[in-house]
Amino acid sequence: MQVTRLVLRQLRRQINIQRQYSAAAPAAAPSAGSAEKLVPPAPEGAAKPPNAKLDNIVNNIAMLNLLEVAELSTLLKQKLNLPEAAFAAQIAVAPRGAAEDEEEAAPKKVQTSFKVKMVKFDEKQKVALIKEVKNLLEGMNLVQAKKFVESAPTIVKEDIPKEEAEKLKEALTKAGAIIEIE
Repeated sequence: MQVTRLVLRQLRRQINIQRQYSAAAPAAAPSAGSAEKLVPPAPEGAAKPPNAKLDNIVNNIAMLNLLEVAELSTLLKQKLNLPEAAFAAQIAVAPRGAAEDEEEAAPKKVQTSFKVKMVKFDEKQKVALIKEVKNLLEGMNLVQAKKFVESAPTIVKEDIPKEEAEKLKEALTKAGAIIEIE
């Protein structure tokens, strides 16, 4: 008798477990169905296909006229609790004269630092130019100066005052280089 009670208990447990799983199966079924609708990601470098739902929304918005777009904007602001963008209207209404007055009131910027760039050089005067570069630029030996000259176009010096840039241009031009000051 005890054995039959034990067997009956086990059967009831199995039946209850089956009922629990069968009740949970319909709830899990929609997620399984939606998993089939998911689109696998596009491979890297390939164009991503547009989401059909978003594409439909974009097409519907594109068909709206200007008044409908304004109404849509206000509805979205109300729905999403966004503040009114009053500053955009102020920018659009600002008179042209105000912008011109601001430009006149602001002092014009004066360039104080210059960049000396060697564009190219005369092959016949290459040796003289290498020696001049070695003398003008601190910390360069002849090998470094040769590589520097051969790497033209290159920047000789940056962030220097105009007088120094003019002196550098004059010295390197005499040695056979074509120099630009920027």
